This record gives sequence, structure tokens and C-alpha cells, in this order.
Amino acid sequence: MAEVRPFRAFRPVAGKAAAIAALPYDVYSRKEAKEAVAGNPDSFLNIDRAETQFDDSVDTYAPCVYEKAHELLWKRIGAGDFVQDLSPCYYIYELTMDGRVQTGIVACASIDDYACGVIKKHENTRADKEEDRIRHVDACNAQTGPIFLAYRGNAVIRGILTEAKERTPVYDFAADDGVRHRVWVIDGAPEIDALRAAFAGIGEIYIADGHHRAASAVKVGFGRRKEHPDYDGTEEFNYFLSVLFADEELMIMDYNRVVKDLNGLSEDEFLAKVQEIFQVRRIDRAERRPAKKGDFSLYLDGRWYACTVRDENRSEDPVKGLDVSLLQELLLAPVLGITDPKRDARIDFVGGIRGLDELERRCSASGDGVCAFAMYPTDIRELFAVADAGLLMPPKSTWFEPKLRSGLFIHAL
Repeated sequence: MAEVRPFRAFRPVAGKAAAIAALPYDVYSRKEAKEAVAGNPDSFLNIDRAETQFDDSVDTYAPCVYEKAHELLWKRIGAGDFVQDLSPCYYIYELTMDGRVQTGIVACASIDDYACGVIKKHENTRADKEEDRIRHVDACNAQTGPIFLAYRGNAVIRGILTEAKERTPVYDFAADDGVRHRVWVIDGAPEIDALRAAFAGIGEIYIADGHHRAASAVKVGFGRRKEHPDYDGTEEFNYFLSVLFADEELMIMDYNRVVKDLNGLSEDEFLAKVQEIFQVRRIDRAERRPAKKGDFSLYLDGRWYACTVRDENRSEDPVKGLDVSLLQELLLAPVLGITDPKRDARIDFVGGIRGLDELERRCSASGDGVCAFAMYPTDIRELFAVADAGLLMPPKSTWFEPKLRSGLFIHAL
């Protein structure tokens, strides 16, 4: 069963949450991060991407970068930009985007639950990306970016959240992108005990987003155990910062594909190949968004086509039956020669938050693509099925929105 425990968060002092909260470190290039923090010393991105404090001659992964992250974090805590709750608490974190509300619980998950498979994965991680966050967490002696976890909805947890949200939040602000963020503190013993017991009855928790942060936090935790062989399991390094959402709260957006050449085929030849594989019909722009699983839309030569997977090509396998897998195995690999989409420079991935106009732009005269595929979003139940089977999803299968902000909750080790 899952151990999800309260903790004493460092969090922004009243009035500073909006200025401090920042998008996750990994949504920015170095250039974008530097632009984002320019003239904004309060932004937590200064700490999460401390290379922004140096000129470009300093390597992103130089030791001084991690030392600077530690310096900035603890200097700002010492200056009173952050406060720490006196006793362990749970926190409610609500995000509202385009009128849609999503509510989660901020807490600490167990590195042992991760190691034994109670916390399930659906992606592989890269050693270099893990190493960066390992060094960041170790240097800061704190986890600064929450891992996005999901669980199957629970009536007890839902009821506690609903009741707690009737109180006045400690933070309530709208970010520059229009997403509204609200936070409540759960510090009463009855609610804490009820939440902890409810999570203990949940058999599986899933990493929705943040596989590298999770793997890094776990490796730091096990490293600290080696440094402290007398540990008893209650130390903070045995746990990692998380926000947990019930499945019904989540929205997964489409993760679309842009292809940069047709593998030597003319546009007419390529379209003929597509028509051999899928049921295809010409559509207007108003119909360009796929309506159901098994459908995707092709943008080619300024025209949109609806493509439907034929029944004989569908699969009950949790991975092979994903729309992104079917497109890859039926068309991208055999026709376009894109056998390794994770590394092939001929394909690019466009998150659904950018909209379908972005696909048209990328395939225009000023863009770098010749065709694009608009996908139907992967369902959270599909993600659960893949993880339950101990399998991995193809690259770029899910795009979660809205993004959790960093800097609102810090878990000191």
C-alpha cells in the first residue's frame, strides 16, 4: 500500500507566491530561461536553472552552477522570502485553466514505494538528465520541483478536499499564462490522519509527469542511506516531493507530430501510401481535430485529411494499441523510415497546448515541416494500463496541462 505523508514545506511568504512561482525547469532552453529571469529576481527559475546567473561561457553543468543554486535558495529562505510550517501538513493545490479546475494534494511519497513498484512508471529515463537533478537536489539539500503523480479516484480523499476548499486559501493568484493557482494548508490532525489512512489503502500510484525528477530524488535518497547506515526510515531523504491527482481530475492533451521530409516520396505518392494503410477522407479545417481514439488528422500541402485506423490493425495490447504506436508502426517507420522517433531529427513533437494552428505554421513556407499529424489524446486509463503491465509508452505520448509551478513547495532533506 502507498505511503503518502505530510511534511513541513518551505513555501512563499504571504504576498510573494505569484512572483516566486515558476514553470518547471525543463520547459526552457538555456536562452529562454535567461530571458525569463531577466529583471525578475524573485522567480524560482533563478534557483532551478542557476546557470542563468552566469554568462554563457560557464557550462550549464559546472559545479559552480549547483553551488549557486544552493546559495540562492538558502539565502532567500534566510531573508524571509519563504516560511516553513511548524508541523507536518498536507497541502491542497488547485489549478484552473480555461475554466477547468484540477485539484491535487501536495505531500511526500516514499522512495521504497518507487523501488518496489507501488509507484509505477511508464517511461525510461536518461542518465544525463537524471545526473543534473541529482546534483541539484544534493547541492540544495532540498527537492524544489514536485513530481506529478496520479491515482484512481477515492471518495474519502475527494470529500476531504471538497470540505477543505471551502476555507480561505493561503495563495490565490493568476500567472502570466492565465492559469489560476490556489493553495490551502491541511494542518488539522483528524484530516491528516484520514488522508494518510486513505492513501494507505491505495494499491498503485502512477508517475504522470516528472520521471527524471522522481528517479533523481530516489537515487539521492538511497545515496543518503549509504551515507547514514543508521537511518531509521523517518528521515526526509526517504521521501520525495509530489503532487497527487485523482484520475478524474487530469487532462491529457494531444501530442502531435511534424515530419520534415517524405523519405523521397512526392506528396501524391505519400498520400497514396497513407490511403493504402488508413481509411482517408478530405476534411475542412473545422473538422481537423480528431474526435475519437483510432483517428488522427494529416496536414499535407495545405490540406487536412481525416485518417482512421482499420479494424484489422487495432490491438488490445496496452502499448501496441496506443494511437501513437499505431501511427509509428503502420506509417512513420515503414513508409517514412523514422524507426527511432526519439533520436531522428526528421520528426518533431508539438504539445497540444500550442494548438493545431502551430502544425499549419510549421508546414508553411516559413516552417521546417512538410506534413503533420494531429493526434487524439492518450487517455489516463491507457497510461495506467501500460504502467500496470510493466511496459513503457512510446516517446511523447502524453502532454499534461496545466503545468505545476516550482517554488510553491520546497521539501528540505
